[in-house]
Amino acid sequence: MMDLCYYCQNRSKAANALDEKQMEKLGHHCNSVLFEKGEKILIQNDLSHHIIYIQNGLVKVHAKGVKREQILKVVKSPCYLGIPTTLSSKINTFSITAISKTNVCFVEAPIFKEFVINNGNFAFEIIVELCKNELYFFNKALNQMQKQVPGKVADALLYFSNEIFEKDNFELPLTRRELGDMTCSSRESVSRVLSDFRNNKIIEINKKEIKILNKNSLERIAATG
Repeated sequence: MMDLCYYCQNRSKAANALDEKQMEKLGHHCNSVLFEKGEKILIQNDLSHHIIYIQNGLVKVHAKGVKREQILKVVKSPCYLGIPTTLSSKINTFSITAISKTNVCFVEAPIFKEFVINNGNFAFEIIVELCKNELYFFNKALNQMQKQVPGKVADALLYFSNEIFEKDNFELPLTRRELGDMTCSSRESVSRVLSDFRNNKIIEINKKEIKILNKNSLERIAATG
């Protein structure tokens, strides 16, 4: 397993900071699992024993609230998930579901904690990733509170274009209802906004295929809300 970790092409920046002995220890205390689209990787309210590292693939992080389920974030590899939950509360506060074929490494929490304590460069890279996540959720909370549905949907489309797929034409990985769960909107509102964007030649829609035709307009809508 050490060799698999050592030669892994999707190894994290944090793992690159491990020395040979630590890399060998990582190999003995992690397990790689392949998940198909739709399979649950992590289940809300279960006990948490592992840090999750998404080697490759696309997942959604979602949680059940008082009234409905919300999609907190769509995440692409490579990335760590579940660090705050596993190292603090020990209970999963959210679920993770694969939305494409996804390879996941489950790293035992005590080993991960040992690396954080004993390897400053490893710890720094983990802190950077946690900071990025906190800033994402800060900005999302602000946008959800202040923007109308067109601004929220524009934000989501730009997120998929710029952060997830890094191109202006892509297959939307969520249903209309899920996009509503992601933007705190109803499925009907999301469908109406997408139709308006299409009618105004801002995007082109072909089933689940989205093509951004006028990115400046989409960015303007996202900025003004």
